Amino acid sequence: MFFQDLKKILRENIRDYGMYIALFAIWVIFAITTEGLFLSSRNLSNLFNQVGYIAVLAVGMTVVIVIRHIDLSVGFLAGFLGAVAAIMMQSWGFPVYVVIPVVLGLGIVAGLITATPVARLGVPSFVASLAGWLIYRGLLGVVTAGTGTIIITNDIYNAIGNGYIPDIPGLTNFLPDVHKLTMLIGIVGVLLYIRNAFSSRRKKQAYNFEVMPMNIFILQLVFISLLILGITWVLAGYNGLSWTFVIVLVVVGIYSFITTQTVLGRHIYATGGNPEAAQLSGINVARITFIVFASMGMLSALSGILFSSRLQSATTTAGQLFELDAIAAAYVGGVSAAGGVGSIFGSLIGALVMISLTSGMSLMGVDANMQYIVRGLVLVAAVIFDVVTRRSAK
Repeated sequence: MFFQDLKKILRENIRDYGMYIALFAIWVIFAITTEGLFLSSRNLSNLFNQVGYIAVLAVGMTVVIVIRHIDLSVGFLAGFLGAVAAIMMQSWGFPVYVVIPVVLGLGIVAGLITATPVARLGVPSFVASLAGWLIYRGLLGVVTAGTGTIIITNDIYNAIGNGYIPDIPGLTNFLPDVHKLTMLIGIVGVLLYIRNAFSSRRKKQAYNFEVMPMNIFILQLVFISLLILGITWVLAGYNGLSWTFVIVLVVVGIYSFITTQTVLGRHIYATGGNPEAAQLSGINVARITFIVFASMGMLSALSGILFSSRLQSATTTAGQLFELDAIAAAYVGGVSAAGGVGSIFGSLIGALVMISLTSGMSLMGVDANMQYIVRGLVLVAAVIFDVVTRRSAK
């Protein structure tokens, strides 16, 4: 009976669980092929650091694709705004607390500019954002023309991409090789997850919605809780959580709340599901388009900050192919090319899948050209999976 229930749950929710199964399988395969090196504290810490600038782009790109659009300008926009941040600090002497809000604001303006021909004139977003891709590529070359690379010497700014959260003071003698605050955050995260899972289950039962059998539900809680605690323990064995990944978790949390718990979120998915019906029902589709693209621009700016902070410099090639990595992560994370379907947490999992592939193959010594081929095949598989599951649902 248990295995029948499990098989039924997996079959009915394969679209939601597929990306988690894929990530788990990739980690197991690389753990075996690298003799455990892939799951070492240092490598996982670096992996979560590397995923930052792509993950925040993937979050924004997921929402853009949900409303049936695309934004190709985000890569070089991130590179350009990262260079602007570097210039403001190194050449103009602005402090970090001024630079970051200004750069984020410029990202919002850039997003609104991209959205204007799309929302007001009906220009395809592919064309409008491709124009932005060309413009920001040129602007990045212009602002870095003098030196080619702008070195960032601000320690606070550089800590965003390279630093780690501090440990709890006064507990250095207790488990000296373990980052206590990271473990505490992991435990709190598990408790919040369990509470929210039971709360969601009770709400579904109150409205007579179908819920999974209790034994499968408990198995899911135990598996995910152990996974969170396991990853937290591994990270706590190195330097703990990085500021980059903390920022990513905050972004994912905020956008998950907006898309699932607010009127704006319902309007976004309604617009993606059927723009004409959404317009007739009173939703201002143009306004939703402006909001989504402005959000994408802001997240592009944040991505540029994370990337330039990690490199401690701004370069002429910053942002190259970022948009393709973000699109790939969004699709692998479960967003539908048809619009109206996709989750924010899924985009984070998609980004982790893509970064894990790169990290694992690099540890195995796989040729860089072959890495692109494998990542391309994974993307094709994700899109085919989306099409097949949508057809079977019908």
